[in-house]
Amino acid sequence: MSVSVLFVCLGNICRSPLAEAALRAEAEKAGLTVEVDSAGTGDWHVGSPPDSRAQAVALRNGIDISGYRGRQVPAADFRRFDHVFALDGENLKNLRRVRPSDGTAELRLLMDLVPGREGSGVTDPYFGDEAGFDVTWDDVTQAARAIVERLGK
Repeated sequence: MSVSVLFVCLGNICRSPLAEAALRAEAEKAGLTVEVDSAGTGDWHVGSPPDSRAQAVALRNGIDISGYRGRQVPAADFRRFDHVFALDGENLKNLRRVRPSDGTAELRLLMDLVPGREGSGVTDPYFGDEAGFDVTWDDVTQAARAIVERLGK
């Protein structure tokens, strides 16, 4: 059984590409087939590579995300993906607003999958230093493991 997952943050250059990378890695370790992508609710970084600090933390964890490119979430993604995960509450609100009436994807907050983190967002490292990207990586890796655990059942 194949499943498809989309991660959505604001600009698609920090949190959501890291979540995409983390899930790809965790699914591969578990031998699961998962279609994974990421997008942003905003259009500022369409076509841009991930933030250099996001690329650095991914590389430190053995994953090259330099080929990823930012994109804005279109209405079609709500029909294309089985699961759409917002990386924070504000993006969840924005996604609910743009979700088409025929959207079939399950839409929810990503950290709701991590026990004890329900209702919280993934740490946004963009305006901080490089250490914030390590915190973000930890957040998305915990969530990726929770997704893989759910899919493996």
